[in-house]
Amino acid sequence: MKQMKVIIAGGGTGGHIFPAVAIGHAVQRLQPDAELLFVGAQGKMEMEKVPQEGFNIIGLDIAGFNRSNMLKNISLPFKLIKSIFKANSILKNFKPDVVVGVGGYASFPILKAAQRMGIPTVIQEQNSFAGKSNQILARKAAAICVAYDQMDKFFPKEKIIVTGNPVRKSIAQSTITRAEGQQWLGMDAGKKTVLVIGGSLGAKAINEAIDAHLDEIVSDKVQLIWQTGKPYYEQAVERAKAFGDKVKVFDFIRQMDYAYAAADIVISRAGALAIAELCIAAKPVIFVPYPFAAEDHQTSNAMALVTQSAALMVKDGEAKDLLVTKLNTLLHDQSMQQVMTQNLEKAAIKDADERIAKKLIALANKG
Repeated sequence: MKQMKVIIAGGGTGGHIFPAVAIGHAVQRLQPDAELLFVGAQGKMEMEKVPQEGFNIIGLDIAGFNRSNMLKNISLPFKLIKSIFKANSILKNFKPDVVVGVGGYASFPILKAAQRMGIPTVIQEQNSFAGKSNQILARKAAAICVAYDQMDKFFPKEKIIVTGNPVRKSIAQSTITRAEGQQWLGMDAGKKTVLVIGGSLGAKAINEAIDAHLDEIVSDKVQLIWQTGKPYYEQAVERAKAFGDKVKVFDFIRQMDYAYAAADIVISRAGALAIAELCIAAKPVIFVPYPFAAEDHQTSNAMALVTQSAALMVKDGEAKDLLVTKLNTLLHDQSMQQVMTQNLEKAAIKDADERIAKKLIALANKG
């Protein structure tokens, strides 16, 4: 039997890179002799993160549409043409049996080129509202792996497989107890702990709401883990000084498994990866969706859990006025917390990476 070859394309943010890497590791576990190649966008974080995980990566000179500065889009058609030429040459040289796209700039040119060459392609759609690129690619895709129900309004029903979104193994398989998480953070295990996360760059609206109401949140019974992102970090450190060990400030938390374990309640953006992780961590959560995400998909993602009584939601523009009020209500409502935890557990999928890997292996062996 010949060696199986897989290309995994996409990246741009942690939300695309972590799932891509998780799929890569799952393929290696199930088919140890498989050869993998990642394709990302030049200058984006995947060019650094993917090699750290032991995988080879090639970068395309590609960028997304810039909504805030239209002048920056002048070179876009040329970059797209150039990246499609490079995609063709990557495919001819590597000769993959199957190509999977996880979203991000590099996904489209590689999958489009693979479809033209008759190579089976798989789309991993992370959000509950599918992006335009994936809707175009779906017409010729062999399979579409999704994390939400009712995705047939975007994709052909017969191609859809509900796999969930792949999550880092450290979180999906975590056995860390609340006490161990508290100890790792140097916090008081006897206090209710609120974890605030705004993604790797932080979230302005969330940070400002926490800052404005810090005295109201932190008390003898409540402490805070506050991941601010780099832009707000210094300001938050200054602000937290008055509270001693009751407020721990980080610009970025690498060991999220410990932070989730320590938390009783979470405040978070509603990216697909954050949602997949929070379903597994099963901690009551208040989402503040990023309002400028394409097609406002973060609001759709959050609402999918809100309608199942698994989460609460506050709009970004209303965070300063409503977020802490909602947090206080949740902190004092034990039964609401229990219902959320149970419903999050029901929505959790821990083996999404292997479900996707099995589909890739089946398609590769068909050829």
